[in-house]
Amino acid sequence: MCKENYIGIMSGTSLDGVDVVLCEIDKNVCNLRYSLEYTLPKALKLDILASIEDKSTLVQIAELDHRLGVLFAEAVNHLLKENNVDYSRIIAIGLHGQTLWHAPNGIYPFSMQLGDPNIITATTGIPVVADFRRKDMALGGQGAPFAPAFHAFMFSSIHPSIAVVNIGGMANITVLNEQIIGYDTGCGNVLLDSWINKHQGVPYDKEGEWAYVGKLHKKLLEKMLSDDYFSLPYPKSTGREKFNLPWLEDILEPYTSVTPVDIQRTLLEFTAKSISNEVLKFDRQKVFLCGGGAKNTFLIERIQTLLPQVEVKISPHADQIEAMTFAWLAYKRIHKEKVNLKDVTGARENTILGGIYA
Repeated sequence: MCKENYIGIMSGTSLDGVDVVLCEIDKNVCNLRYSLEYTLPKALKLDILASIEDKSTLVQIAELDHRLGVLFAEAVNHLLKENNVDYSRIIAIGLHGQTLWHAPNGIYPFSMQLGDPNIITATTGIPVVADFRRKDMALGGQGAPFAPAFHAFMFSSIHPSIAVVNIGGMANITVLNEQIIGYDTGCGNVLLDSWINKHQGVPYDKEGEWAYVGKLHKKLLEKMLSDDYFSLPYPKSTGREKFNLPWLEDILEPYTSVTPVDIQRTLLEFTAKSISNEVLKFDRQKVFLCGGGAKNTFLIERIQTLLPQVEVKISPHADQIEAMTFAWLAYKRIHKEKVNLKDVTGARENTILGGIYA
């Protein structure tokens, strides 16, 4: 069977940019050909955050949907033109969209991703596959995480006893056994990014340099780790609607004497500890790390220290894995193939995911 070309677009909860990839895919492999990190304009990022913080009208949310659709289309055009790729050779675009709110456990479960796929297909002339999460939720699933299905496709042949941890805004773990286990471990970069942005006006703590000069506050760390989320059984998923600055500020109320830099250090340990605690629940010899957090040198050092008997490695294509996931999911949808996620999300059955915008 000949390989087919698919594009994947991912804009995660970190809001640090739009990742776009072009992959060659068949039933056995997903090969990355080209990739691009496209800048998310500051004004758009601030408006997304305002919406997440419940400061937007319905009109503003609808306009965000349009603006993100335009941005994603621009990113695709930039990737294809920069690499002189013939548009007609692309079978489809897999679009995750920008998550505004993820609420799988309410009376009326839902997950909202913005970025109008109609604009993308009208601009590029390429079919778009989008709205992946809600079919899983309609079948009783969490609608997340989806990466474990792709991790199983990519990594199961590499090593018999591995876990894969993706550290984006949130972090998720995949444990590869006969039955795939996967769930969100909790925070990845989201609180680290939000806290340094509030106190130093920069979008992220490069390589964990600010956290590195702070001091760990053990009582504060214990308080963070006592959150009910960490005692929930899997399947489970979370997002900014749970772990955000208001959540952190409530935690910090009794700790007024702790300096901002010490809080940053403690937040980094919170991410490292919440990840390593979950890895230790399984008998793993090796852990592959991917996502933006894999570039945080100090965070990776702390995870390795907390997992002394486990080999911690950065995965191939660590920055592009999430976008590659949605290129692969588009391939699965175009070929009308079910995605093996029910054991991860808790859905009643595996199903075909995503709608096609032709």
